[in-house]
Amino acid sequence: MTQESGLGTLDFGQLRSITLDDRTLMRELIGELVSDASRQIEELSRAVERADSRECARLAHGLTGACGNIGASNLATLFYSLEREAATGNVRRCGPHVDCLRDELEKLRRAADSLFERQL
Repeated sequence: MTQESGLGTLDFGQLRSITLDDRTLMRELIGELVSDASRQIEELSRAVERADSRECARLAHGLTGACGNIGASNLATLFYSLEREAATGNVRRCGPHVDCLRDELEKLRRAADSLFERQL
């Protein structure tokens, strides 16, 4: 099994690989990521409002790798895109990314809930 709930929202195979199929650890990692990403997205939103490109890039960079490591590919791609926009100083183009991040985080939350109900 590779992509769960389609299109890179959660790659269960990647999550299983990094946790050595430890179901408790999977839940903890997803829960922590969702919690951290929720906070970071709100901080990103405030940084965009302040037009603080450096802070936007810093915040986005921190979660790009974390999302990719556990298999939240879409989130990782969105954080990376926002980071690149911010790094070029194009903060006004970061606003739509923040909205997409919120939507994708909710998809991840639902995918994880569904997955743990079915698989674990």
